[in-house]
Amino acid sequence: MTENKNINIEVYSDGSCNPQLNIGGWASIILYNQQKIILEGKELNTTHNRMELLAVINSIKYIFKNLTNFNCIKIYSDSQYVVRLNERKEKLLMKNFITKKGNILRNSDLLSELINFMQMPNIEFVKVKAHQKPTQFENYNIEVDKIVRKIVRDAVSQINK
Repeated sequence: MTENKNINIEVYSDGSCNPQLNIGGWASIILYNQQKIILEGKELNTTHNRMELLAVINSIKYIFKNLTNFNCIKIYSDSQYVVRLNERKEKLLMKNFITKKGNILRNSDLLSELINFMQMPNIEFVKVKAHQKPTQFENYNIEVDKIVRKIVRDAVSQINK
């Protein structure tokens, strides 16, 4: 079997949170060599931004642990918080994730972890529009959004029983 190092991996990620109950879910769809891999999870005492970060970080970790012989990872996200992190990373690192008031920046643990991954030359982030309407083409952003909303809905219904 020949190895193909020209494979590009596409990741569609999303996170969501119920702000009243602080229950969140994250999910991603990884497209690799004609495979579709779905990752998902839920968290308690969390935020929307934390779920967006976890979706991306857990996808990257999965890829590096389980997939080989790829050229590039393209991560599609509707979260400006995630996609624009590359623009803010120098400032965050320079200030050591400390706010103007002297507090540790919220999600600094995950921001730091994602910034470390961003240093790799083969990871690219692409901003996509959130909550798009279905078309005749397969839209993985819509699919991952539905998965993550179901995770949060199911977690909330378990608490409300």
